[in-house]
Amino acid sequence: MSYDIPAAKLRCKNYRRRILDLSQKLGALHIAPAYSCLEILDTIYFGLMKREGDHPDTFILSKGHGAIAWYTILEKIGVLTPRQFETCCQSGSHLGGHPDRGNPGVEASTGSLGHGFPIALGIARAEVERQTHASLFTVISDGELFEGSTWESFLVAPNLKINNITVFIDNNGSISRGSIAEHHPNLNPIVPKISAFGWDVREVDGHDIGNILDVARSKSPGKPLAIVARTVKGKGVSFMENKPIWAYRSPNPEEYQIAIKEVEGA
Repeated sequence: MSYDIPAAKLRCKNYRRRILDLSQKLGALHIAPAYSCLEILDTIYFGLMKREGDHPDTFILSKGHGAIAWYTILEKIGVLTPRQFETCCQSGSHLGGHPDRGNPGVEASTGSLGHGFPIALGIARAEVERQTHASLFTVISDGELFEGSTWESFLVAPNLKINNITVFIDNNGSISRGSIAEHHPNLNPIVPKISAFGWDVREVDGHDIGNILDVARSKSPGKPLAIVARTVKGKGVSFMENKPIWAYRSPNPEEYQIAIKEVEGA
């Protein structure tokens, strides 16, 4: 599968603009959490996933509060219409701030931390049993590493020989009330913990599309793959980057203009 990196960078710039425009219709939006995973999502959909054929690959966004980033991807590939995106989180829309199963392109309702990854693992196991050769891709937040269901999933996958799943950890180092280093310092380091459970674990720059793609494509055929993607919450807008207040907030008109200039100048 070919993947045009300059085109991908332009798409990500446009996704950020699209999200900012939507934010002006809403009192609050998960902008910063969306911005940290945009490059990951674009790489999955345009560089890794098999989206056609009898047994297409499946994507689950376990990091449900990153839904608005996902919706921009679904709009880009034609699964959502521009109107569906533009009315997201507004009266009469089926698209909320977190994904709901039954909406176009959405296989699981997520948002409660630690739920989407186990669902993805179950689908992956089913594909193994059916011998379809389909793959599963999922994005989880580093905050989901506080949940027992997440670690149970890491534990069980190698035991069940589930090797057709790739889990991206959006490691922006931030939760809604501050930094992980401050509030949960024992979570780090992440890589050796997951590796001890029998996974192939790699680290990448989560905003370097080429790096993400190369690492994901070099997956070991015998193990499930976990990619710890170092990201920046609010990436692309200086006053949002690594600021907890932007976990759920929309910019005012003055902030919007500053953000637009920074995004378009990136």
